[in-house]
Amino acid sequence: MATLQQTLDGVGLFESILKTTPIFKNKEALRHSYTPSDLPHRGEQTNRLATILAAALRGETPSNILIYGKTGTGKTLVTKFVAKELEKTGEKIGVPATTIYMNCEVVDTHYRVLAQLANTLYGQEVVPFTGWPTDQVFQAFFDIADKKKQVIVVIFDEIDKIVKKSSDEVLYNLTRINTDLKNARVSIVGISNDLRFTDFLDPRVLSSLGQEEIVFPPYEADQLKDILTQRAILAFTDGVLDETVIPLCAAFAAREHGDARRALDLLRVAAELAELGGADKVTEAHVRSAKEKIEQDRVIEVVRTLPSQSKLVLYSIILLEERGNGGVITGDVYNMYRELSRRAPMDILTQRRVSDLISELDMLGIINAAVISKGRYGRTKEITLGVPITRIKELLEKELSFSNSNLF
Repeated sequence: MATLQQTLDGVGLFESILKTTPIFKNKEALRHSYTPSDLPHRGEQTNRLATILAAALRGETPSNILIYGKTGTGKTLVTKFVAKELEKTGEKIGVPATTIYMNCEVVDTHYRVLAQLANTLYGQEVVPFTGWPTDQVFQAFFDIADKKKQVIVVIFDEIDKIVKKSSDEVLYNLTRINTDLKNARVSIVGISNDLRFTDFLDPRVLSSLGQEEIVFPPYEADQLKDILTQRAILAFTDGVLDETVIPLCAAFAAREHGDARRALDLLRVAAELAELGGADKVTEAHVRSAKEKIEQDRVIEVVRTLPSQSKLVLYSIILLEERGNGGVITGDVYNMYRELSRRAPMDILTQRRVSDLISELDMLGIINAAVISKGRYGRTKEITLGVPITRIKELLEKELSFSNSNLF
């Protein structure tokens, strides 16, 4: 890295950086969104999905499909890969096959789904973001779709999100649309991490939607090594990875339900830390630092999305832990919580409800709450923090818009 003196001596800041051996050749190859030309250890699922959707290339309506699997098992990657190949083959043989991908974290209402379908097929915005009656939006999609003979495959990623937030009405309409279409045909592919989301579906929707099911099992450590090796060839300059780096990333990710996204994140962040530190190689130490950083960042994000009452309970625990007067127990937390609620100000929950919030924080891994006996005084929970105090405290004070100085 160029110093100020080097810059003054005529060695430019960026010239100095560019002279060093770069670690990354193509960082995008480590992103979740990157689709490689080959998908290791997902041949069975790829072929099964392709076999079902091949009906579209014969001008027939493919069966609707539900795809299940935990995060990082390749569901979205395989589905996008097969969808791209379907469109390419359809174009080559002159059979129109259109795929439309929707992330239900973003497109999460009946109206938005239908509007995006209509606008994507039309090629520009024909339905406004809001303002039309839903039946008018549905009719717009119907009319645009049926203008020509084609098969439309609609991919709902995280389909459970839209069902839980907005009911299954849009799925009900789409699974029955083919009875009225004259030229087009619509098929649905739903992707979910939640094996139980079908409990929320109307039985009529479930019978139509779940015509075919494909399950993606978690990756094993050796399989994750193969995936990382494939991506590393694309992502890194030759010779920058120590031989222990990929096996260690794979081992850490295999412990967390075989999550390939986790493995890729570990490898990418480890290399970024190496680059930031001016190292020529990525080492095991960088991987361990990356693991710690990712875990802390994940905790920060979880805390940021907590409801306000849960944040206040957590802040109460942090203040008690900082005082260091022995173990923190449920009664102490509730007393501190009530005091903070009055000063915030905020509605005061019952002690039983606060105890429930403590259990939820324990389930998230933010705190550790162990039940202990107090003899004839009954049982209580002894609480310790499972996260770094300083960063979490600063975040909570910002989120709750107060600090120690205006509370005590």
